[in-house]
Amino acid sequence: MAEDKEKCDNCGEDCNGCENCDKENCSKKNGGKVDFHEDLHEGASVKKVIAVVSGKGGVGKSLVTSLLATKVHKDGYRTAILDADITGPSIPTAFGVSMERADGGTSVDANGKESGYINPVVTSGGVQIMSMNFLLRNETDPVIWRGPVISGAVKQFWTDVIWDNVDFMFVDCPPGTGDVPLTVFQTLPVDGIIVVASPQQLVRVIVEKAVNMANMMNIPILGLIENMSYVKCPDCGKEMHIFGESNIQGIAKDFGLKVLARIPIEQNMSVTVDNGEIEELDNNYVDEAASVIEALIPKV
Repeated sequence: MAEDKEKCDNCGEDCNGCENCDKENCSKKNGGKVDFHEDLHEGASVKKVIAVVSGKGGVGKSLVTSLLATKVHKDGYRTAILDADITGPSIPTAFGVSMERADGGTSVDANGKESGYINPVVTSGGVQIMSMNFLLRNETDPVIWRGPVISGAVKQFWTDVIWDNVDFMFVDCPPGTGDVPLTVFQTLPVDGIIVVASPQQLVRVIVEKAVNMANMMNIPILGLIENMSYVKCPDCGKEMHIFGESNIQGIAKDFGLKVLARIPIEQNMSVTVDNGEIEELDNNYVDEAASVIEALIPKV
């Protein structure tokens, strides 16, 4: 007669009691928490992971991600971007590497086990990038996948890519609170979140969704960045708020957060990004945000 096994109250498995459980992810053995974090490839190294998120699309997460990675790299840190927007990647275009294709191969670990690997594309300025566009035959080919397959690709960008001694990895998340942001928060050891918003009236709902998700996942929010904040008159320098007056400071106060940057609409910035020359931009819009991020790894 088969032995009756006790079902775990935490995971529901027949493990004959948690004291006999051999599961590394057993929640009772880990202080009541299940650790879903995936390991990096044995040849990779990433110290800190920063997720860039928003509750809706079109607010400029990719722009903010690119500006932060570039600024922090110029400050002397090794940076990388994991483009988690699998179906709508735009990071390669901003850095002028949209025509690049990632290469890879097979490696053998110390136990003789074979595994595949992918090398990230490195920009002219030295930022390491992994994006779905680097794996497509043509950059305009659509990625028509369902959620679980997309989430699997994001995991592979973490586990199979040889990230070379990265100090700060920035993850450009797709909008919303669905499969991919959840995969990023559960699979990657995210150290902090930057929430991107715009001045429209819906901003409070957008921010609140992102903040609530971060709180549910117990990941600290480093601050808010408002994009498309204003347009500066080229003649008099006056700030014109084409989307109406922003309430980002009030919203930040309500949630106990800091506004780390207000990025204007600038023709020069748009043209530079479209030309793939974002690393050539010279502005100080994300300097404060970069300082907050860099404080996670104090310089000796």
